[in-house]
Parts: sequence; C-alpha cells; structure tokens
Amino acid sequence: QVQLVESGGGLVQAGGSLRLSCAASGRILTIITMAWYRQAPGNERELVASITSGGGISYAESVKGRFTISRDNAKNLVYLQMSSLNREDTGVYICNAEKVRMLGRSSVNDYWGRGTQVTVSS
Repeated sequence: QVQLVESGGGLVQAGGSLRLSCAASGRILTIITMAWYRQAPGNERELVASITSGGGISYAESVKGRFTISRDNAKNLVYLQMSSLNREDTGVYICNAEKVRMLGRSSVNDYWGRGTQVTVSS
C-alpha cells in the first residue's frame, strides 16, 4: 500500500505564509500526478494545484500568483508554498497521488492523505 502523510498546516494571520509538505511512502515506482486539494466546512473538495512527474503544473484560479506547487520525484515528495493567505484559504488540505505504479504490480491506483488543517485568521 501507499501512504501519504501531510504536514505543515496550522494557524496563520491573513497575509501570512505556510508551506505544506506531503510524503508518499511504499513500494512506489512512479507517481504520474501529485496534487493538493482542500475542503472547507460545508464546501465540496476542490483542486488547489497539481504537478505531473514531467513538471506540468496547474492551479485553481483563486490561488494563482499566491501558491506554488513543487515536487521531488526521487523522494516522492510534494510541496505547496502558500503566501498572501486569506480567510477563504481556510480548510483541510489533502494530498493526492494519482496513477501510482508500485513494484510488482501492473495496475495503477490513486491514493489520498488524511489532510492537514490550515486556518487563516483575520
């Protein structure tokens, strides 16, 4: 199995910054896409940013220019640098690994972390 563990969340004042990290562990060969989603109370889970193994990046419109996603393919790590945070950024940030190929398996699967809470106060 693959485990995703997020870290770096917390309480921050509006205008501040946080850096989230997600580590994927297990007998992983490749991960095609790694992404960050967030879920605020009463809202659906939304895609914040994604990055492919080849470096292709996309962002939600609401975070463009403020958030930066990056990854370390060799270590199966993904990061989300968040700046100019506002109250609308509050939520649980969840790491996703899409199309993960594991040693000894021919199929690919998607995996989710449990999330890390980000709270932005005004």
